[in-house]
Amino acid sequence: MPTYKEQKILPYTSVQMFDLVMDVEKYPEFLPWCLDCRIQKRGEGFLVASLVIGYKLLREWFTSRVDYKGPDLIKVRYVSGPLKHLSNVWKFKDNGDGSSTIDFYVEFEFKNIIFDKVLAVFFNDMVHKMVDAFVKRAEDLYGAQGTGIFVGIDE
Repeated sequence: MPTYKEQKILPYTSVQMFDLVMDVEKYPEFLPWCLDCRIQKRGEGFLVASLVIGYKLLREWFTSRVDYKGPDLIKVRYVSGPLKHLSNVWKFKDNGDGSSTIDFYVEFEFKNIIFDKVLAVFFNDMVHKMVDAFVKRAEDLYGAQGTGIFVGIDE
């Protein structure tokens, strides 16, 4: 199962980054391959969202549950769709100087083994582009206060 981990120090507060990631309805505006979003349910400390992910003629809905404890932690669990498994975790830590350290982790597996094998080849590049899209979104929303410092990646 493909797994991706990344840590970045960004010139934005943990509250700013938490709010940006939790603004799921805006994902189609900036996130590659995200074509639509619908919030199915909101509750205390969670939401259930359905996203359309697509590339060229391929389009798939999937639904996930997002549990959060702001502004520190977001955990995403798979509910339904073309995946067999999805786990995604965001951790946000203020550094006391207006910057924050972001830990990002994702792993997923498709039900269709052919999709799974094909996507495994491109997985790291795809996820890296998605993380970069969140950083670019932060720059657009909060100003280009810096470019962020790449801390590490573990495949």
